[in-house]
This record gives sequence, C-alpha cells and structure tokens, in this order.
Amino acid sequence: MLPRSLRSEPQKARLSGRDDTLLHYAALWLAFRAINLFKIIGMPPVTRQGLFKWATKSTSLACENLMIAGESLGLNTCPMEGFDARRLGRFLRLSSRDHEIVMVIAIGKKSPRHMDQPHWRRPLESTVTIL
Repeated sequence: MLPRSLRSEPQKARLSGRDDTLLHYAALWLAFRAINLFKIIGMPPVTRQGLFKWATKSTSLACENLMIAGESLGLNTCPMEGFDARRLGRFLRLSSRDHEIVMVIAIGKKSPRHMDQPHWRRPLESTVTIL
C-alpha cells in the first residue's frame, strides 16, 4: 500500500481560511442572538477584534492587581508604554499571530539614595462638591 502522501485521492473542496473564519463568526453571532430572544445574557465577543478588546481589558485589570500586590510586598512598580512590541515579542520568542503584548511592567526596589519629589495636589474642597 502506498503512503497516504503519495495516494491520488480527490481532495474535498474547502473555503479559504478567511471565508471560513467569517462564517464561523457569523454563526456564533447568530447563535448568541437566538439565545438572547429567550434568555437575557451578555453578548460575548465573537470577532477577532472583539476578542482582542476583551483580552486587553482583562489583561489590564490583571496587571493592576499585580502592581497592587507588588506594592503591598514593598516593591515598586511602574507600567510602561512606548515600547517596541514587535521587537520585544521577537526577543521573548512569541508568535505575532497568537500573542499581543499589552503592557510592560517594571517591578523592583528603588535605590536607597532615591529621593521622592514633593507631590502637589489641589485641595479636596476645590475639586469635590459634596451634596
């Protein structure tokens, strides 16, 4: 018997990957809309853009918790923006197709020689009106 790769069997017709994905998103959207007719539920994200938006928000909340936990352990934290996500992804050997870097957080101890600058805040009474 010939190996499977050498057999000349007719191939099934397939939709291209993009069309198949769009049909999948449309089917999910219709299914959730049909469920909404009978039961009140939130609409989960079904498109790639919606999933990215949801994942970014969830990641940001997790990062906030990480920073609060670090501060409670006596560590200093700082979220950073303006980083080169593509270059950092290559350095970390992440797939650009499957991974997206949302935030970079520096965690550590500040130098004992560091002197905090005085903070200026507006008085509470000039900012908040209590009714």
